[in-house]
Amino acid sequence: MGLPIIYHPDYVTPLPPGHRFPMAKFGLLYEILLADGIIEPQQVHQPEIAPREWLELVHTSEYVEDYCNGTLDSKAQRRIGLPWSEQLAHRTCLAVGGTILTAKLALEQGLACNTAGGTHHAFPDYGAGFCIFNDLAIAPSVMLNLGLVEKILIVDLDVHQGDGTAFIFQDDPRVFTFSMHCGDNFPGRKQKSDLDIPLPQGLDDDGYLQILAKQLPQVLDAVKPDLVFYDAGVDPHVDDRLGKLALSDRGIYRRDRAVLSTCLAENYPTACVIGGGYSEDLTVLAQRHSLLHRAAATVFEQYFGKN
Repeated sequence: MGLPIIYHPDYVTPLPPGHRFPMAKFGLLYEILLADGIIEPQQVHQPEIAPREWLELVHTSEYVEDYCNGTLDSKAQRRIGLPWSEQLAHRTCLAVGGTILTAKLALEQGLACNTAGGTHHAFPDYGAGFCIFNDLAIAPSVMLNLGLVEKILIVDLDVHQGDGTAFIFQDDPRVFTFSMHCGDNFPGRKQKSDLDIPLPQGLDDDGYLQILAKQLPQVLDAVKPDLVFYDAGVDPHVDDRLGKLALSDRGIYRRDRAVLSTCLAENYPTACVIGGGYSEDLTVLAQRHSLLHRAAATVFEQYFGKN
């Protein structure tokens, strides 16, 4: 059947004219994957809405209630950076459901990729940085709560530190958080991951990949996770408007291949989310996100074959 891909048309939600968050990239990504033959329709799985009790494994009931009902105050909405709408609330819970489904399919088949996810700046009682509910915390919590796994590793290679995720799991020995990010970038106040690797501005492909090649095998050997969550943000790209690092398309692809090959070579199931990426040219941005799925398709075939 091939690499499991998670997508739903409602991942694309209209925002007010002039809003700069690239919501359309999710649909463009899916279209590119089909058009380029990276995936076939039968590989695509549609998620369901994450139920409120799953959201509340991580977030306070008050925050979930206020956001889902549209009663969040204006200051809290500004901190998120996205205007509330019923459509966006629906889309947010659907994307969380997508990451949960990605995790379940990764356990079953070894590797799976969402076409959304990576909202790692959301804290238990508030959202921030375009992140409303933290799917990188909710999905691991669901998997642990269901008794499907006992130990989880989060590999966060978005250019911004996964501060919400680090905070949520700071006292939970079942989840190890590993973040490689630009040290001089959002958020201004960093949290403490289990392992933080702050990177200098302008770091290029070779420098980045050398650090990753040293750190990731050591982390895997120490943690020995039942499941890996991989946040493959493309905002370390040299042309990303919020990035400050200098990876090329080839560097992003090599990074993704390296992460997935390293995990699967040691039989660690891996669930992937796309993370951040910001560009005025949404087709270019979607192509950049597709590098994860291209790398994953190749690695999946290498380890599991086409069927």
